[in-house]
Amino acid sequence: MKRRLVVLTGAGVSAESGISTFRDSNGLWEQHKVEDVASIEGWYRNPELVLEFYNQRRLQLSGVKPNPAHFAIAELEKYWDVTVITQNVDNLHERAGSTRIIHLHGELTKVRPENCYNEMDNYSEEKVFDIGYDTIKPGDLAPNGAQLRPHIVWFGEAVPYINAAIDQVMRADVLLIVGTSLQVYPAAGLYAYANAETPIYIIDPGSVPVRDGRITHIKEVATKGMETFKNLINSNL
Repeated sequence: MKRRLVVLTGAGVSAESGISTFRDSNGLWEQHKVEDVASIEGWYRNPELVLEFYNQRRLQLSGVKPNPAHFAIAELEKYWDVTVITQNVDNLHERAGSTRIIHLHGELTKVRPENCYNEMDNYSEEKVFDIGYDTIKPGDLAPNGAQLRPHIVWFGEAVPYINAAIDQVMRADVLLIVGTSLQVYPAAGLYAYANAETPIYIIDPGSVPVRDGRITHIKEVATKGMETFKNLINSNL
């Protein structure tokens, strides 16, 4: 039986494919204030801006490819029972071949009616559907007559899959964290649910804002760090 490996990924994995990280050094995302394009308040204030913003993100996504880090994570399935928990909204893990993925913050290529996927329908994905890299505009309506919105978890909204992610981390034999600064909650707190004896590897070129004796910090970018991780994990088997 394969041992369980849980991989938590963030923007640093997709950055090497050319996907813009969520925030740059000025606190902006593609020159927009995050609260204008990634909050429910921003959606109510200016839905046209929000729709166009995500149209551009889908267009960007259509022109990039998975990088060696994505492929290295997918390749781990040959030897491990792998679950990928990602904060990213792109589809690069899927395109690289990973087969079990939990998208904490939604998926860029999917949309839903603005009045669905909430506490009232228990966050059912029945009315969520994939549009690929197409655009949506004001007036594009779902079959129920509601305006379509991106299937993205914005700031201030619930993270419906957080409990599923916690369950996976609790059952992990090894936890690998790649390309995330561990600063966006609730995802940033997931590592704490790993068992006391579970080794934790963090691949990130920056400093790690947590202190935990289980952590091995691989201070490299995702593509190079995945090679280092594979060598470390193979030597410890």
